[in-house]
Amino acid sequence: MTDTSTTAPSAAQGEGPVRTPLYYGGREHSTERTLTITNPARPSEVVGEASAATREQALEAVAAARAAFPEWAALTGAERAARLTEAAGAIMEDSEREAAILSAENGKVIGESTFDLIGLVQRTELACGLAEEVDAVETLPGPPTEVVVSHQPMGVVTIIVPFNWPIAILGASLPYALVAGNTVVVKPPPSCPLATTRAVQRLAERLPAGVLNVVTGEDAEIGEALVSNPDVAKVCFTGSVRGGKRIMAMAAESLTAVTLELGGNDGVLILPDAEFDQQGLDLLFMGIYGTTGQVCMNAKRIYVHSSKKDELVAELTKRLEQVKLGPATDPSTTMGPFHQKAQLQFVQDLVQEARDAGAEVREFGELPGGEWSEGYFMRPSIVLDPDPSLRVVTEEQFGPTIPIITFEDVEEGIRMVNDTQYGLCNSVWTSNEDTAREVGARLQAGYVFHNTHGPVLLDQRAPFGGVKQSGIGREMGTIGLREFQEPHALGILKGGPAPAGEGSAPVG
Repeated sequence: MTDTSTTAPSAAQGEGPVRTPLYYGGREHSTERTLTITNPARPSEVVGEASAATREQALEAVAAARAAFPEWAALTGAERAARLTEAAGAIMEDSEREAAILSAENGKVIGESTFDLIGLVQRTELACGLAEEVDAVETLPGPPTEVVVSHQPMGVVTIIVPFNWPIAILGASLPYALVAGNTVVVKPPPSCPLATTRAVQRLAERLPAGVLNVVTGEDAEIGEALVSNPDVAKVCFTGSVRGGKRIMAMAAESLTAVTLELGGNDGVLILPDAEFDQQGLDLLFMGIYGTTGQVCMNAKRIYVHSSKKDELVAELTKRLEQVKLGPATDPSTTMGPFHQKAQLQFVQDLVQEARDAGAEVREFGELPGGEWSEGYFMRPSIVLDPDPSLRVVTEEQFGPTIPIITFEDVEEGIRMVNDTQYGLCNSVWTSNEDTAREVGARLQAGYVFHNTHGPVLLDQRAPFGGVKQSGIGREMGTIGLREFQEPHALGILKGGPAPAGEGSAPVG
């Protein structure tokens, strides 16, 4: 949106209003228009302003990345990793201030914002640790042909991140793309761009000009320039299924490669031999309600054997009774507001629809009053035994509520978990490791947890991504690194051509 607000930006962070420029080609760029960024806990409060790039400026950022590509790609993987490691020291500079900015524009509690920054640091370390894999070569011996298989950088990569964990999610792609030898243009979310832009700029200033660039603005204005651009080799997008389909359609215009990490209606399968412990239940609670439920890999549906239901509900209730709704500025707050009003209304509708259909809805906590009464807050809830056809079960809520459905037969439980268009993460809860392996292998998802669920114990060495409507491609790990490289085969003829009738059959 164009900045037409007359409300003064907040100086709550102690250093005046936050304003972020565009940064590409090694320098800052200003814009005539800006995005006005408000606080979801108090929408009348303006946190700051972000530059709104024009299409021409977005094209300039891509051109800067393209110009920087040959020199960056010519370095070895180890050389690039060393430079990125040195630059990454800037991520946590003035981290208290940066976390406060992220919490103010996003709505989540300060602790989560701090871990958002740390997530980029950790994921950069993991990516740089794969530097030797970047230049690894496999030789297929001859005769008649000795084939040298290597992996080459692709070119310019556009990375588009969402509002919920923008900096940590950036870490799943950005350092891998850079270590692989690509140059990058980052597009932060237009509703929450400030802290992400600042973090990317701190990194970019410590890398060669044009290697890393960041542009903010409205999707409609700059999306085509960053996605369906023949100078862009790959687009990484994290967000909704609807958004991913738009990105894929745009990328098809130029046959640009895509990695899409999309929504997940993640299922929890609790078997009759599951043994609950306090740590596991704490992690499950966080894996449901963390970030006000606005995490793609959070649990969205629970299928529990009838013998375990009462214990599960009692344990979740005990934790829900301790929830304190409020703004991030209050240190006692444990759950912040929704990031956007539309999502608040959507989840409220899902819960009310379930209540009207006869499901038991239990809500917890108290809505903030006074100066925070206008915030996008919602009391967290559990929905007991809803009809499986209700939207609270079939759609990704992306909010602080979860349906709990009982089953009697394990096969029935597996069927219900898999009965969805999504497949990002699932979890299986059992005290038997063999059962976990057997059942976990049958759950349709890119990643399956055992006796936990959610980001805390996600192993970031493993490839991450979804099946079905939850995405295309993988991020992180060696597989995620290869997603930013093109396989290259060089055949060296040994001992002359193959005799007639031998060797590979012609194709094409």
